[in-house]
Amino acid sequence: MRTVLTARWLGLFVVALALAAIMVFLGRWQLDRYELRSAVNDRIAAGESGEPVPATSILPRPEGGAGTVGARTPDEVTWRRVSVTGVYDSARELLVRNRTGQGQAGFEVVTPLVQADGTAVLIDRGWIPANPKGPTLAPDVPAAPTGTVTVVGRVHPSESGGTDTVTVDGKTEIRRIATGPIARYLNQYAVYDAYVLAVDGTPGVTAAPVGVPTQNAWQNAAYVVQWWLFAGLTLVGFVYLLRKEISQPASGPGDRVTGSREAAPVP
Repeated sequence: MRTVLTARWLGLFVVALALAAIMVFLGRWQLDRYELRSAVNDRIAAGESGEPVPATSILPRPEGGAGTVGARTPDEVTWRRVSVTGVYDSARELLVRNRTGQGQAGFEVVTPLVQADGTAVLIDRGWIPANPKGPTLAPDVPAAPTGTVTVVGRVHPSESGGTDTVTVDGKTEIRRIATGPIARYLNQYAVYDAYVLAVDGTPGVTAAPVGVPTQNAWQNAAYVVQWWLFAGLTLVGFVYLLRKEISQPASGPGDRVTGSREAAPVP
């Protein structure tokens, strides 16, 4: 006990507890991330099949005027399969740059779909490659169908950031599909606070529809085990060092070993 109660070992004990507590907290944080990502994957899997529901039945309708965006889309309805009926506004189509598809950089085509009540849902019609002749030329964008169409797709939450718009060869390019900034930029109608990834076979979809990426939840689970294992090893290491210190025999003044001295002969 005299060894344990020394300032040195009490200090080491406090440090070991603090480190273990931090690692337990980090493990708990990774566990929360695992549960969150697992819930997202469950919603993605549930939306793979089944009949689509009208988007207006699960998405909050925007109540403001032109240039406004609706209330935040609840997490529980993201990735659901929905249907939207309206008319494509091809004149205000947007190209989302720096999107990868088929192993190369290109664009995603976002076209507002205006409903009968005047509100609009942003439809991601799919991926297209960049113009092979260079970035100063607009890509070849498949035309959206005219007239009233019904689009089937998956609800995607709004991305963060601004539109960062540029015009290249007559086409408006943006960096992020952020519903609020896009609504203000278009300033033609109220926009829902989510966009829809058109699925294969729906009117206006390109040859490469954008898929729904799943979350790597198991990576977070591995981090949980890693951090909690480190926390346990920290405490075990402290106990090991303490036992090693205690097991060493104490040295005293009488334990000093002196060698015999002999007088060296004088030459």
